[in-house]
Amino acid sequence: MRIPMIAALSCVLGLATVPAHAAFSQHTVTVNGHAYPYQVYTPDGKAAAHPPVVLFLHGSGERGSDNKAQMTQGLPPWLAKHPDFQGVVVIPQAPEDKLWRGEVTQAAMKALEDTIKAVDGDRKRIYLTGLSMGGYGAWELLVQYPATFAAAAVICGGIQPDGVDAFKRVYDRRQDPDAFAWVASRMGSTPVWIFHGSDDGSVPVEQSRQMHQALKAIHHEVRYTEYPGVGHGSWLPAYDEPDLWPWMFSHRLGDATKPG
Repeated sequence: MRIPMIAALSCVLGLATVPAHAAFSQHTVTVNGHAYPYQVYTPDGKAAAHPPVVLFLHGSGERGSDNKAQMTQGLPPWLAKHPDFQGVVVIPQAPEDKLWRGEVTQAAMKALEDTIKAVDGDRKRIYLTGLSMGGYGAWELLVQYPATFAAAAVICGGIQPDGVDAFKRVYDRRQDPDAFAWVASRMGSTPVWIFHGSDDGSVPVEQSRQMHQALKAIHHEVRYTEYPGVGHGSWLPAYDEPDLWPWMFSHRLGDATKPG
């Protein structure tokens, strides 16, 4: 089943194409006999020695098997406009009607691992970001892999499904007042910058507000940016934030954390 509100909006907001000269390459990873496509961005087509590596999780409207749709929203179009970005980015694609859970997240993590090995990535500088459905997936990965990512940027994501049928079936175990505290207590010390639009009609902004408060309550390093009047496409201003990547890349795995 598709997620109608999120899928429809993420298909039409901020559509962009990636220029042919951009430094992207197509790959496939296999998990349990199933093939999963992904792309990799490298600066100017080749990575520097021991580069930082970023895992990007797309939204529901970019699912499929063409290894192209996930390039139309969020970070990939931003990268196409910023060829001087000094990091390697792994861009997996989730299959139709699947969420970033189970075998799909295993495939994303295997694509990340294969890329780290291929480019000799710096394991102290592995980062995570996701938008919409990928924002939900980012929280999932932070819980599942609490000692993997040096920092994360979660955009218009959430913890609870709030009535969206496809999410509800998966996230029922979190339908309680302590769901946000549960996640906060299980994601290690990974610093997080949360972004959301105040007028988001697909993923309620309260999801990010409550996650922010849950992290603050345990003195976790967290930043929160809410864009007044912005709807679901908050990834557009988020990836344009001038401090985002300097903040992300200033963190290394194992750094002492501080309240944000």
